[in-house]
Amino acid sequence: MNKPAAEFAVELRDVRKSFGKTEIIRGASLAVRPGERVAIIGPNGAGKSTLFNLMSGRFGSTSGDILLHGQKIDGLKPFEITRRGLARSFQVSNLFTRLSVFENLRCAVLWSLGYKYSFWRFLADAHDANDRAEEVMDMIKLHKRRDVLAMNLTYAEQRALEIGITIAGGAGVILLDEPTAGMSKSETSRFVNLIREVTVGKTLLTVEHDMGVVFGLADKIAVLVYGEVIAFDVPEAVRANPRVQEAYLGSVLADAQVAGH
Repeated sequence: MNKPAAEFAVELRDVRKSFGKTEIIRGASLAVRPGERVAIIGPNGAGKSTLFNLMSGRFGSTSGDILLHGQKIDGLKPFEITRRGLARSFQVSNLFTRLSVFENLRCAVLWSLGYKYSFWRFLADAHDANDRAEEVMDMIKLHKRRDVLAMNLTYAEQRALEIGITIAGGAGVILLDEPTAGMSKSETSRFVNLIREVTVGKTLLTVEHDMGVVFGLADKIAVLVYGEVIAFDVPEAVRANPRVQEAYLGSVLADAQVAGH
């Protein structure tokens, strides 16, 4: 008898994280359904990246539960969590700079297809890995840059390659940490469209400061303030939430309006 699918792709239950006597995450709870796109917003120092580090296994939680498709993952190592279907990108590009676009993607694909450490295997013969790398390269629209070293890509291209590496292994849950940081308006617009395309059918959680990106991409928004999720709802409801306006969003939107004049 098949096991029923979990109601939530990712679930946090009263998660806490302290560094010494300093509590960064203070009882965060969140439940994201499969296929939802969720933006996590909040002021600097709210604990957004720490939350991603907890979900991806870089940090261990002090207390609480983190579940992936209904199974506890807190306490697992990052590679174990990745093999269970959660992949994460970082604020700073994390690429093999002296490998080509294609080689970076092939490295990301190999383990997910069952290739283990082997010193006598010719990668040219790994046809399934090569085909998957080519497929992802087309998805992120870098096929014309196939043989260019990662170090010679533009910043936006490097970010696109990192997205490709994140999705290459076939993970169903994707965490993107400030994916459009440092991009121009036109680059950001193209990149948001790319994220939409490559995450179709996947569950997406992204930390993002650009409110245009947040309201244009997310199905729901989670607002993190002082390590607590104070609101989690559709964008229109979050925008109208008095507590969110007082704690964070009102000042951000006001700043954005001033900058636009």
